[in-house]
Amino acid sequence: MGHGWEGVVLKLFRGRDFTFTVTGAEQVAEHYRRVHLTDGGLLAAAGVHPTMWVRLWFDNAGKPHQRAYTLVDPDQDAGTFSLEFALHDGAASDWARSCALGDTIEATLQGTGFTAPDPRPRRMFVIGDPASLPAINSLLDSAPEIPATLWFETSHDADEQLPLRLDAERHELRRVPRQGGGAALVERVRGELPELLEKDDGGDPYVWIACDTATTRTLAAYVRKELALPKERVHSLGYWRAT
Repeated sequence: MGHGWEGVVLKLFRGRDFTFTVTGAEQVAEHYRRVHLTDGGLLAAAGVHPTMWVRLWFDNAGKPHQRAYTLVDPDQDAGTFSLEFALHDGAASDWARSCALGDTIEATLQGTGFTAPDPRPRRMFVIGDPASLPAINSLLDSAPEIPATLWFETSHDADEQLPLRLDAERHELRRVPRQGGGAALVERVRGELPELLEKDDGGDPYVWIACDTATTRTLAAYVRKELALPKERVHSLGYWRAT
């Protein structure tokens, strides 16, 4: 399958192509599926860093369709990792539901990166949802000694079963049911984050935001402009677009 004009653009930006092979899959929750793969040489070529992601290519009615996914538990020596899919309607979810042992999928590595906050924060403030769950877990795994407060937006009762890697002693989870297209999450963060930042005064806080694009933009603007956090202490990336 060709990658169309998007593939051409990624090549111009030095994107590197790999082919992954499915070794298994499991249904983690009703709307969440994990697929295990071999890496086609990706990890040996590129190494591993927290929140590392790749672009997968799917066939969508005969047209190439790409989406980005975070690597879960990458093992550079074994050349393996998993990918997790928050299931909905669409080509990516259809593939995750139906893929079988030995199936292959093409991928492009371009655009991934991670800069650890320096100085290290005394506490991290993390805002996300099932789509960014693999990145959240990767972030928390990369700094197990740093306490974190997590606002996690949910859409289904089954989201209670999602594999959040939390340490009860260091991590505080604040679940927020999705309402108003993300408005409830924005309201909760606006109502609770200022007091937490005040308590963390002098702790070089770090805020990490990865929700739907509109919510992410709203919260990132709020944290930077109204709460006056320096841009280098705020990471934000829209993971999906609400329709």
